[in-house]
Amino acid sequence: MSNDRQSGTIPVSEYPLHIALKLVPRAPRGLRELSTRDGKLTLEPLVESLSPEKVDELVTRARRNDPEYQPPDFFAWRQVAVPKEASPDALVKMLRANELVESAYVMRPGSPPLVNSTDDPRAANQGYLDASPNGIDARFAWPFAGGDGAGIGFVDVEQGWNLNHEDLSAAAITLMSGVNNAYPWHGTSVLGEIAMVDNALGGVGIAPSATGRVISQWRTAASYNTADAILAAAAGMAFGDVMLLEAQEYDPVGGLYFWPVEIADATYDAIRLSTALGIVVVEAGCNGGYDLDTYVNASGHQIFNRGSADFRDSGAIMVGAASSAAPHTRLGFSNHGSRIDCYAWGENIDTTSTNNAGTDNTLYTTGFGGTSGASPIIVGAALILQGISEATLHYRFSPRELRNLLTAANGTPSSNPAVDRIGIMPNLQAIISGNDLNLTPDIFLRDYVGDVGDPTTGFVSQSPDIIVRQAAVADPNASYGAGSGTENDPALSEDVVAGHDAFVYVRSQNRGGSAAANVSIDVYWSPPSTLVTPNLWNAIGSVNLPNIPSGNILEVSDAIVWPAASIPATGHYCFVAVEGNAQDPKPGLATFATFDQYITFVENNNNVAWRNFNVVAGPPSAGGSPPGFYAEHFLVAGAFDTSHRFDLEAIGRLPEGSRVFLDVPRWLADSLKPHPGEVKSDSKQSYRIALNPCGLRRLGSTVLHARSRAECVLRVQIPENARKHACEFAVRQMYREREVGRVTWRFAAMKRTQR
Repeated sequence: MSNDRQSGTIPVSEYPLHIALKLVPRAPRGLRELSTRDGKLTLEPLVESLSPEKVDELVTRARRNDPEYQPPDFFAWRQVAVPKEASPDALVKMLRANELVESAYVMRPGSPPLVNSTDDPRAANQGYLDASPNGIDARFAWPFAGGDGAGIGFVDVEQGWNLNHEDLSAAAITLMSGVNNAYPWHGTSVLGEIAMVDNALGGVGIAPSATGRVISQWRTAASYNTADAILAAAAGMAFGDVMLLEAQEYDPVGGLYFWPVEIADATYDAIRLSTALGIVVVEAGCNGGYDLDTYVNASGHQIFNRGSADFRDSGAIMVGAASSAAPHTRLGFSNHGSRIDCYAWGENIDTTSTNNAGTDNTLYTTGFGGTSGASPIIVGAALILQGISEATLHYRFSPRELRNLLTAANGTPSSNPAVDRIGIMPNLQAIISGNDLNLTPDIFLRDYVGDVGDPTTGFVSQSPDIIVRQAAVADPNASYGAGSGTENDPALSEDVVAGHDAFVYVRSQNRGGSAAANVSIDVYWSPPSTLVTPNLWNAIGSVNLPNIPSGNILEVSDAIVWPAASIPATGHYCFVAVEGNAQDPKPGLATFATFDQYITFVENNNNVAWRNFNVVAGPPSAGGSPPGFYAEHFLVAGAFDTSHRFDLEAIGRLPEGSRVFLDVPRWLADSLKPHPGEVKSDSKQSYRIALNPCGLRRLGSTVLHARSRAECVLRVQIPENARKHACEFAVRQMYREREVGRVTWRFAAMKRTQR
């Protein structure tokens, strides 16, 4: 089977995205080009299908029907094609700034009306729609363009159906050929899983907007021919459509029943031709409880054993059945072996049904199952992925590509894969969000300049994307966003002034495959600490970014006003920002119970960031201790779960002639075991350690008990003649040779900021 899309595919659309723009009334009539800094853009009429005369005719008729109607100038509207190398959103911003343009927007394909399962009374019973590990997570996929299967066709090959069922009739499923002859309750249940209409009746299908047809194995009332039915179906299907084989077969050798239909050679040939044509075939693995790897056909070949030289691959996706409850265990009746690609629920399936005569239009069941019940779930997943791909990427997957997606390792394994041997249950969220399609937003806050959103073990306290200012900024995006020139400037923040409002801005990027809508950002402050765990966080406020486009375009929030009355006393503190939306949720702060889980949370969640800051205190005075020293208070904190051993280090970047002392509680000093010759303080409760103003100094290792807080003071003296240039000093906390937090002070020209 060919794995490319060059033959037999739906043609890929060649046109790019377009931008609609409206010219101002004073724009020259017949304007055909607009000049931009990147070159000239060709203007075409937005109204393409109708002549000006036809538009005038419609306007005249409209004004006759509605005297209050005030028609616009339709031909002031133009469109421009977005060059392949350009960002549509950046080009819109450029056009809006043009004096001849009144309005502009991207004509981006949008989502159709979403599947709404809340008004389908039986939908709550359809656990196979739910997120992994329970189901395939169809609910996650529905909001995407094509995520309800729109534009994709499927054909169910079996023996009978009730196409007039109340929850199927509006789907307009038609009979391609053959005779609707037997087992209508079976076919009705199968169709219900895929195509139940999104209405206020019954349940909702996995892909309710897909275009369904059926074809019967009964070619006439007296002729039953599965191979012919498959070929007839294939002749009327398009590349990328999905064929479901809801049938079983007798073993041509032993005569036993409940084998996959491709056990018959002619049927195998029909399936193989279908997949070669680009039709995705989903085949029930069937209900004999057989180990397919051990089957030997009349030629002595193990045709179902992928490890055998005699294995033959029809290209179909073969499906096994597992328990409805997670972890999913193979049901005893399900065939199994290396040939089974996927599994799904094989019991307790809530779907449509009918009576034996196929005349009951209101019957439902909660007990459909078998590999017959599992296979439509996989068909639904295939239709969703094919629909999203066509709507978003403008092509359909080949059968092999789609099988690879559905059997990817990021799916849900069965309870005991080595024993169950029924493959993977697809996880649509993982497929859509992961590297396979990368269609979901992936918003991130940088931990440091150069951070691209990947897991990090570097600095986690110097985010350039949390910005605090003493006065509000008129246009945050212009000042700090894409094109501002400050995108990679980590020193945009100002000191927070005690007694005055402060204004906090957060900027974010999106490296995912689609725009992130309605991104909510929460900002907290914490006392300065070498370990900023959530038990120290205090809420400042929240802000919403309505849209963060894909393509790593830096977007900046409006200000979160931090009222003067809520600002803590002068000293050093930390900001923490957490962001998320429906498709890239905020990481839950209560999702970790241990400190090791917290470390993973910090390193792996790219929508969490923090930076240190300073609430301004006065300059050093002669009355300080020692005189002329800055006194910088901060915490060395323990984890929140239990005792852990940490290493503490000081990193100096101060000019020659500077002096640095660190005051720590006596209990911490005893644990760190300072070197001989270090200076003791006058207090019996604290200990003063002399530090190197320039270079790395390992302070020692200590066990910090859960939620402990060591109140420390860094005392720094910088020669007056050396205060013309910025300099830094930091104390960091290490856990198993990984930095888990730091406090960094930045000193410059008689004032201090902390980042």
